[in-house]
Amino acid sequence: MGWRNIFRRRKDDEIKNTTDTLSTETVSTENTETKNNFFQRLKSGLSKTRQGLFGKVESLLTGRTIDEELFEELEDLLIQADVGFETTMYLIDELRERAKRDKLKEGIQLKETLEQVIVSIFSENAAPLAIGDNSPAVIMVVGVNGAGKTTTIGKLGYRLKQEQAKVLFAAGDTFRAAAIEQLETWATRIGVDIIAHKEGSDPAAVAFDAVAAAKARKADVLLLDTAGRLQTKKNLMAELGKVYRVVSKELGREPDEVLLVIDATTGQNALSQARLFNEVVPLTGIVLTKLDGTAKGGIILALSHELKIPVKLVGVGEQNEDLQDFDPESFATALFSD
Repeated sequence: MGWRNIFRRRKDDEIKNTTDTLSTETVSTENTETKNNFFQRLKSGLSKTRQGLFGKVESLLTGRTIDEELFEELEDLLIQADVGFETTMYLIDELRERAKRDKLKEGIQLKETLEQVIVSIFSENAAPLAIGDNSPAVIMVVGVNGAGKTTTIGKLGYRLKQEQAKVLFAAGDTFRAAAIEQLETWATRIGVDIIAHKEGSDPAAVAFDAVAAAKARKADVLLLDTAGRLQTKKNLMAELGKVYRVVSKELGREPDEVLLVIDATTGQNALSQARLFNEVVPLTGIVLTKLDGTAKGGIILALSHELKIPVKLVGVGEQNEDLQDFDPESFATALFSD
């Protein structure tokens, strides 16, 4: 299996027809073991959110009959967990309708219904990372300071390197020497090349050189870091737009991905970040980091439902393997599992 299939989801019949030299039985076993390992790390990483939000939901629903008071209390819980007003209203309306349709009487029966509605929200705009057949594939990573952009690039580079992809980093955050040094450390650690200018250089110039270098060196994937910036700083956001245009012109097409990295602990501010960044560059996906550090992981529901931008990766720990593909059903199951 080629490295480009790393994020492409394959059906079971595609796995059976693989041209790998391994037997079908071995491939299926290894695939199952990998999924189980990912799920356990996901479940562990979501423990705070599960206990903080869905543990309270289960406690609320247990031993109660379904009535308007129960829906109102559930509404309060969801809003407190950063699910957001609009998304909370949608969830409550769906639960009311399904409870009436299915003639549900006991509060605990709403737990499974809530899980189903959450999966449907996530699935509506779900999509894996889009790495096309053109080389080099270019992934721009954007976001505010401290969200985890550089670490995301490092972990994503690690995963691609494990699949034998030739990866190139670009240190486009030229405003902070520490950001350049951090990405250089990652490049050294996982064994990939990096394009970097000195602190204070023009980020668009770094992007231009990086695309040119990726072509010349026949890199498979270019991962471009960008300066962390507050979404309210118009001049800096305009500069980000310039970087995007330079990359597109030198590449001869738009980047394969423009990923917005969001710190899950920022809560409702994440919605503002995503809306404003999307006005400057066409976001193709969201990477939600530090989910293991918050009991209010409900923000992922608001992002999925209100913005219609797919969540593509989630960070649920410090290890390289803890940056995972976002899978709606696995995520919902991990939220509700004991």
